[in-house]
Amino acid sequence: MRKVLIVTDAWLPQTNGVVRCLEAVGRELMGRGHEVSYLTPEGFWTFPMPTYPEIRLSLVTPMTIGQVIAREAPDHIHIATEGPLGLLARFVCLEQGLAFTTSYHTRFPEYVAARMPIPTEWTYGFLRWFHGSAAATLVPTASMQEELASRQFGHVRLWTRGVDHSCFSPGPKSEFLDLPGPHLLYVGRVAVEKNVEAFLKLDVPGTKIIVGDGPARAELKARYPDAMFLGLRTGEELSRLYRSADVFVFPSRTDTFGNVMIEALASGVPVAAYPVTGPRDILTDPACGALDEDLGFAVIRALTLSREAARAHALGFTWARCADLFLEALVPVREAAAKAA
Repeated sequence: MRKVLIVTDAWLPQTNGVVRCLEAVGRELMGRGHEVSYLTPEGFWTFPMPTYPEIRLSLVTPMTIGQVIAREAPDHIHIATEGPLGLLARFVCLEQGLAFTTSYHTRFPEYVAARMPIPTEWTYGFLRWFHGSAAATLVPTASMQEELASRQFGHVRLWTRGVDHSCFSPGPKSEFLDLPGPHLLYVGRVAVEKNVEAFLKLDVPGTKIIVGDGPARAELKARYPDAMFLGLRTGEELSRLYRSADVFVFPSRTDTFGNVMIEALASGVPVAAYPVTGPRDILTDPACGALDEDLGFAVIRALTLSREAARAHALGFTWARCADLFLEALVPVREAAAKAA
């Protein structure tokens, strides 16, 4: 049995791919008899992250983080995010000679540049520094692995994602029956970096349906009154929405993976996307998804694809495999001290 401490600034009640991944991997590891604990913003004073208020940034000292690590006495430490908790955990680990791994979930350089006039290379410089002391940096796709390596990130390892095949599964269409078809679905954060407007602007037949919330929702809803904005949906309701769609549209160009794509595929829904990191790593079978720089063309082509092929392709993405890769990458916390001795 191993004791694993996961440090993350992203945590419940947030609904995003980082939180889903860390929760799912933790459940998988605990199901195998390992002990998993999380160092999260819970229990600390927090304030909302500028332009992304759903994320709460923690106000805490290195001493407190050191006390948590000492109390947990983990065999392995994984720092999942580059926020205040991640920064302080990194500082404590380096000060105490503890080895750790990190993960790269989010393209913060592009997200920051979409909101403020800050060159992406400045932010990549910070991220190289942050991840440079890790024994390994885990990334969700081979494309992301190659990109970070080209930006002089070291020790980059693949850590793919999974999907709950029982929760997201094919079934009869029960939603959107009163809306003109075909039914084109987007699920995710409604924000500038997700490029949702590229989907809304498409001149394609059918009804565009947006599931999710975010800072751009009100503006886009006002500008595109023919689209359906349903807000945040979870659980069985979200599963019904997925399986009732004819095509899932993923317009983002900045995601490192895109968990919602494999949720759609598991529900038997073909995907239309741009040929960028994430989609090109997931949609490797042309029978289940369409990639094209003309997103409208990708949507039209995806409408001809097999729902059975989509489901079959999704079965290759499992949380068990994700947990295997995570375990393989972990290093003993005392590895750094042992090498220095």
